[in-house]
Amino acid sequence: MSRVSPLRGRTVVVTGAARGLGAEMARALVRRGARVALLGLEETELASLAAELPEGAARYWTVDVSDAAAMQAVSAHVRSGFGSPSVVIANAGIAMAGPFLESDLRLWRRVLEINVVGSAVTARAFLPDLLRSRGYYLQVSSLAALGPAPLLSAYCASKAGVESFAQVLRAEVAHRGVGVGVAYLSWANTEMIRAGDRSAALHSLRGALPHPASRTYPAPEVAERLVMGVERRSAAVYAQQWVRAVRLVGPLLPPLVAFRSRQLMRALERAGEASATGPLGAGGEAATGGWDDGRALW
Repeated sequence: MSRVSPLRGRTVVVTGAARGLGAEMARALVRRGARVALLGLEETELASLAAELPEGAARYWTVDVSDAAAMQAVSAHVRSGFGSPSVVIANAGIAMAGPFLESDLRLWRRVLEINVVGSAVTARAFLPDLLRSRGYYLQVSSLAALGPAPLLSAYCASKAGVESFAQVLRAEVAHRGVGVGVAYLSWANTEMIRAGDRSAALHSLRGALPHPASRTYPAPEVAERLVMGVERRSAAVYAQQWVRAVRLVGPLLPPLVAFRSRQLMRALERAGEASATGPLGAGGEAATGGWDDGRALW
């Protein structure tokens, strides 16, 4: 970096760090001189990422973010073995797709458990550290928190939920010097999004979005923007500047989406393409214990 980052020498926790945006944010943080605690479910991927980074720059812990007892234990290990965190990035998240009526409710529930409960558990485990360091917590949300996306009911509900959670948390801890931010991003080129594109229905719905909402952005570019927001301790971090404008027209989005989806959903149903998927991507499969013939295995 051409300047000394405020993250230099600090310990940063990243959940969902095994792949995708979590891994890319870890790389961007290390480039800024931070020590990164990598948390996730996929030990092989976490170990590979830690080995790729400069020696001593990262350590990993395999943990389910929705397991409160396990996360408390991990927070103690991070604190004692790697340094008390100054920044926590709650990035872990999974998705499924399909009409709500056809969705497996166990999997639907698991999406909220990882995305919403997991974020709250993460904050609960590490908030004492942030209070001591007057640190910063970044909640990764999504454009899905700002407007409805047909076939993504669990994901939209979870991202709206974590946005609200982070805003409440900000109000509760601001007077104690802790910053809380919410990250909003559109489609990033991650395995989860690529898996979604293999669903004919999701691919068609995304293709019907106006530019630039239909565009997929490189994951390293998105991660870089999020880490820049961490450096600034921003209350709202926008991976794409146009997403900022979406918040201004938020109340108009539900009726607009409903109007535009009417014909497309009818066409997808007639073509037999509006069917439910399993968890999207390897990260989703790791968080749900697998998937077979449309039935959750956990």
